[in-house]
Amino acid sequence: MTSKELNDKWHDDPNNWKLGIFYFNKEDKRLFIFKRFKLWGWTYNYANPLTHILLALLLVVLFFLR
Repeated sequence: MTSKELNDKWHDDPNNWKLGIFYFNKEDKRLFIFKRFKLWGWTYNYANPLTHILLALLLVVLFFLR
């Protein structure tokens, strides 16, 4: 578990945000991250392998629901 200060440091580091909207930090093990503007909701940590599994499952479900 990481400390709140370290999480805030990672969140505020512009190098961890690709195109300003995709959070990508291999050191951060959290799956969900507040977006850069916290009023806008949550985003995934795209460096977390579980994110790719969840997104693939979402696509499969959406495919079969159409």
